Amino acid sequence: MEKRLGLVQVHNAGGYGSEFEYDSETERRKRSREDLASKESHRSTSGVPSKTFVTQEYSKEEWKAQRYHFLALNAYGRHKKLVNDYLLYYPGATKDLFTRSTANDKTDIDVIHENHRFLWSDEDDSNETWAKRLAKKYWDKLFKEYCISDLSRYKENKIALRWRVEKEVVEGVGQFSCGNKRCDETEGLRSWEVNFAYVEHGEKKHALVKLRLCPECSYKLNYHHKRRDVTRQPKKPEKSSSSTSSSSSSKKHKAKKRKSKHKHKHRKHKKHRKHRDESSSSSSSSEDEDERSSGTDSNKGAGSSTDVSESEFWSGPAPVTEDKSRTEEFEDYFQDMFL
Repeated sequence: MEKRLGLVQVHNAGGYGSEFEYDSETERRKRSREDLASKESHRSTSGVPSKTFVTQEYSKEEWKAQRYHFLALNAYGRHKKLVNDYLLYYPGATKDLFTRSTANDKTDIDVIHENHRFLWSDEDDSNETWAKRLAKKYWDKLFKEYCISDLSRYKENKIALRWRVEKEVVEGVGQFSCGNKRCDETEGLRSWEVNFAYVEHGEKKHALVKLRLCPECSYKLNYHHKRRDVTRQPKKPEKSSSSTSSSSSSKKHKAKKRKSKHKHKHRKHKKHRKHRDESSSSSSSSEDEDERSSGTDSNKGAGSSTDVSESEFWSGPAPVTEDKSRTEEFEDYFQDMFL
């Protein structure tokens, strides 16, 4: 016992050295780390663990089991499991996940709005794209005699104009009714010639167009400066040259008839005087001749009297009416269209 105690004392005093001190130092550091990392125990003194401790332990075990099953799956099985878990835990996310984005979608009307032009020229036909061809085809279907206007901002000297579509032409909007899109007046319409200046695709342009507006909308159009009024005045009916020539010729013919009648009566009186002085034999023959001549004269006088009665009954010759062709009737109807 004494020897053993002596050895312990000697060892504690540091009298003997050791070649394995490095191992003892590592063990000491390891113990110090474990002491720092040690956590307080969640076990209660009553012998029943707390709820937090139980949930933590359960989640650890569940995670280990799920990880084991997940690693056992192939690539396709993992993909299906991830998608199913996503749909299960995020039910509202499917709307944004599986719906296609329509931000860059365009309809035909959108393409026409982007490439529309108020006037197309021959230079625009070169290097045409599909969108430009579609806009040009729509523009060809518009009617460009009169414009439809928007005068809501007339005080700012800003007026919007567009061409008419087929439905508006059939209903007479812009020609037989006011061309303002917020007005339906049909009385007192005036035609105005407007130099329309506008900006199109960053380029300033101008065009000479026509408008048909009521008096109130005409005041709005000419609020800042006067436009040119091109309303056509109704023409007065003129007599045709043929009717005047026929009336003058009829008057000359009547005057000639009257003169010939007076001359014939004068000759008749002279013949009666000569026959009275002649002998009885010659008087009988002359009387026969006179009767014949008087018969012819009476017939002529009756014809002239009928002519006079007809001339007195009719004030003048009937006017000569010429039948108009279909094209002439259309031109008269649309005479205000192409001013």
